[in-house]
Amino acid sequence: MRVSIDRVGRVVVPKPLREQLGFSPDTPLEIEAVDGHLELHAHHEQPQVIEGPNGPIIAATGTTVSDEDVRTTLEAARERR
Repeated sequence: MRVSIDRVGRVVVPKPLREQLGFSPDTPLEIEAVDGHLELHAHHEQPQVIEGPNGPIIAATGTTVSDEDVRTTLEAARERR
């Protein structure tokens, strides 16, 4: 898929790619140059373990918590005990 950069440096991500990647108008993105090309990544805040009223809970804002996030967070909480 071919796109161009406008006069002020903007690149439009075509709708089919935005839909495929789950990018919405407010999705924070990180961009970097890697081996001579640009890479865009959705920026997701890492979930954090906070102390809830009945024990630790996973807190995440604006992002989906994956199974891997839960496993990693549980392992980290167990190591702290």
